[in-house]
Amino acid sequence: MIAAVSRPLGAFLLAVGTLAALLLGATPAAAHATLTGSSPGDGEVVATAPAEVVLTFSEPVSVADDGLRVLDPDGERVDAGEVAHRAGGAEQAVALASGLADGTHTVAWQAVSNDGHPIAGAFTFSVGAPSETSVAVSGEAPDEGAVGLVYDVLRYVAYAGFLLLVGPAAFALLCWPAAAGRRAVQRVTVVGWLTLAVATAALLLVRVPYTTTGRLADAFDLNGLGDVVDSRAGTALLTRLVLLSAAALPVALLHGRYARAVAAGDATVARDLRFGLGVGGGALAVGLAATWAMAEHAATGRQSGVAVPVDIVHLLAMACWLGGLTTLVVLLRADGERPPPATAVRRFSALALGGVATLAATGLYQSWRQVGTFSALTGTDYGRLLIAKVAVVALLLSVAWASRRRTNALPGDAGALPGPRAGEDGADAEPAERAAAAVGEGAAGGGEGSDGPASPPAAAPDPERERQLARQRRVMESARRRRDEDPARAGLRRSVLVETAIAVVLLGVTTALTGTPPARTESDRPPAAAQETGGDAAPAGPISLPYDTGGEFGSGTATLELTPSAVGDNTLHLFLEDPEGQPNGAEEIRISLTLPDEGLGPLRFEPEHVAVGHWTVEGLQLPRPGAWELDLTIRSSEIDQTTETTTVTIAQ
Repeated sequence: MIAAVSRPLGAFLLAVGTLAALLLGATPAAAHATLTGSSPGDGEVVATAPAEVVLTFSEPVSVADDGLRVLDPDGERVDAGEVAHRAGGAEQAVALASGLADGTHTVAWQAVSNDGHPIAGAFTFSVGAPSETSVAVSGEAPDEGAVGLVYDVLRYVAYAGFLLLVGPAAFALLCWPAAAGRRAVQRVTVVGWLTLAVATAALLLVRVPYTTTGRLADAFDLNGLGDVVDSRAGTALLTRLVLLSAAALPVALLHGRYARAVAAGDATVARDLRFGLGVGGGALAVGLAATWAMAEHAATGRQSGVAVPVDIVHLLAMACWLGGLTTLVVLLRADGERPPPATAVRRFSALALGGVATLAATGLYQSWRQVGTFSALTGTDYGRLLIAKVAVVALLLSVAWASRRRTNALPGDAGALPGPRAGEDGADAEPAERAAAAVGEGAAGGGEGSDGPASPPAAAPDPERERQLARQRRVMESARRRRDEDPARAGLRRSVLVETAIAVVLLGVTTALTGTPPARTESDRPPAAAQETGGDAAPAGPISLPYDTGGEFGSGTATLELTPSAVGDNTLHLFLEDPEGQPNGAEEIRISLTLPDEGLGPLRFEPEHVAVGHWTVEGLQLPRPGAWELDLTIRSSEIDQTTETTTVTIAQ
């Protein structure tokens, strides 16, 4: 089957392979739900141990019992293990063991957002005072790396299978009934069904490592598969497999009983079967499209009750347009068979025009819902992908317009019949081919059915019969050559092939869009530092403080350099200079930091003396961003000292 399909679908499959290769360099998509807060907060220092850790998300998420862990400074778990789901899933909490020791504790979490994308992260909080910890948690989501790449490729293949399954059926039922009997079209439909079924089953297996461990080897973990099936995305994939099983019957009817009724000219049976296939097959197509709409972007965010049916219509319009376009390519390039008549091409042109209009309307609504503002359109990955999609669609429409002009230039179909028999073999054949067939029948008239005696087996070849057969071959070859050299048909074949190649790229951009956080979500999320400090935060540069202890080393200037001036480990360098700019000494240096807005501190540090006039503090841990007050105490003798105060801004 693959060998038979490879030639008419060569360009299509080559484009698919090229796009899949390009995906090797793509980065995995970010998740769509975000952690908006926690108790205790990231980097917070609390006086007493909390009874539980609570995480708050921007939307409901799913967290397994092992998806929220709290580790003490030695890396031992100190949580109860069972996760409590609150506020409809937007809050996730885990109880902590009693008697929690002082020091820095690490919270590692992993969840699955409502649209099926995994998210993960980690943060720390301290009891009493910060301390060193042996815990190293990356906080990376499991969908990164090879697992994310495989999952994205399978999603693309599933979309392609859906187009190849629905498109040929729509073409045969709405544009050219005789296409149902064409072997090349039958193969495209079967390839689409098999592609979608295999990709869906593989997606169901890969979701285990995609949402949990990030290791492809865990794809056959039956326990994890049970958890996946219970999730929204897993249920959608399982439902898709059930619907595909049911779709096998209408596919068989379309290319079996219906195709035979059309070929035999049985208009009544063909009409009844067309109605049944339209209703039953249409319902299954809607159900298949819903397995995407109910588990991805449309099911989350505002107006989901409107967004889900709009997304279903969007997918069906794309399938009729792009899947039908692939069917037309196969029919135009099939060897040894007549191309579709001009009436069929014009019908598909009208169908494609309606599909494009539907895509424009539904896409406009989706864009408004997911983008919201112009700044979000240009300042987020989702917005930029949407711009790229619009550009590809514009290019595709320009080529489609050229195809439509060539379609209008096609000659009429003298023998075409309306209704189910419009595409019956021989009905719309070229006049020269019908003449050649008549010559062939006349040449055979002197044979078995003639009144004369039958030629003996060993008789010499009849020269007249040979001339008739040669004339028949010349007429048929001339008709085929005129058909292939017709500028309108040749131009149509080329433009439709270009349309299909562009459509493959469009499908890839669409797949990437469904795996990228909506622009509205990204633009509404404030920068990390601004979230924590309530305003802009910038790393502090060198700070100079004049001081005067009144002692032997009386006065001078203290210069403080804190790097990187961010939450976590920092390094502080302190330089003292006398009024002449020479290194100045001191008996003792003390530093303390306080965050008044959150009641943290003072955190006290004793700098290490490095050289004359130079002190340093390594591993200066600051748990929270914001405007910290730094108190610098300089003692130059037993009784002479001063304390200078300044403010340093700590970024997230």
